[in-house]
Amino acid sequence: MHSLFPEIQSYKQQWLDVDDRHSLYLEESGNPNGRPVLFVHGGPGGGTSPFNRRFFDPEKYRIILFDQRGCGRSKPHAELEGNRTELLINDIEAIRQHLDIDSWLLFGGSWGATLSLLYAQTHPKQVNGLILRGVFLCREQDIRWFYQQGANHIYPDFWEDYAAQIPAEEQQDFVGAYYRRLTSDNELARMAAAKAWSTWEARCSTLNPSNSLVTHFSDPHVALAMARIEAHYFVNNAFIEPNQILDHAARIQDIPTIIIHGRYDMVCPINQAYALYEKLPTAELHIVRDAGHSALEPGITDNLIKATNQFALRLA
Repeated sequence: MHSLFPEIQSYKQQWLDVDDRHSLYLEESGNPNGRPVLFVHGGPGGGTSPFNRRFFDPEKYRIILFDQRGCGRSKPHAELEGNRTELLINDIEAIRQHLDIDSWLLFGGSWGATLSLLYAQTHPKQVNGLILRGVFLCREQDIRWFYQQGANHIYPDFWEDYAAQIPAEEQQDFVGAYYRRLTSDNELARMAAAKAWSTWEARCSTLNPSNSLVTHFSDPHVALAMARIEAHYFVNNAFIEPNQILDHAARIQDIPTIIIHGRYDMVCPINQAYALYEKLPTAELHIVRDAGHSALEPGITDNLIKATNQFALRLA
């Protein structure tokens, strides 16, 4: 079974101003002359971590990581103004042009898969491959499954802690109720809501419990950005049309695509990956039988490394 490549350091870090307010953290590692690959993180609002570099052979890939608007090391932190999907797509294209890259491989999981798909549908000629993990189509039904009605039946004990933040009279719309608290002037209410929201996601992300993931997601800096930005996007239906990704799948049907999804993914159930797979006749779908949503579950990691190695040969 494949595991992550050894730890490496980035050889270049910078901040890219994309408008008068937002400045994105951007880094490069691996081989400066290698095949360019963009790591697109999840959330929205999750940010990148050093281990994200380790999904790629550093001798073969020019590895590019960036933090999307408002999260990670991008500035300003947890900012919602000027934070919309169309602008994130524009940011990715601005990064490509800034780095003087003709075309690249996109590697995205969860919301990172969503954004990778939306970018590819907008700029198909600039994408020479897609590696997608834990596909999230970001339809109303997909958001409701995890934050309103669905996953609560699988994890009723964890759900109790998530629901406890919201009074009974507001529980018909958890996303809206959390959004109001996460955007309030009450700092204590904001942080309590952020921790509860992010902890719920972390607890449900792996087939086997992961204390390290819960600790990371509940860190105040991580939790505030992820919870605020996720709620901001989800209360606005991700700023995309209903069923937009599947309706425009024909635009990317010629892009080589590998989809990797855990059989027991309770954050983004596998029906989303399968619906996308049925729209892409040349795509590969790998269902990992003993995994949930996280990229760090052994079976998911194994398949992701196989996919990046496969593309390294294909793009040579």
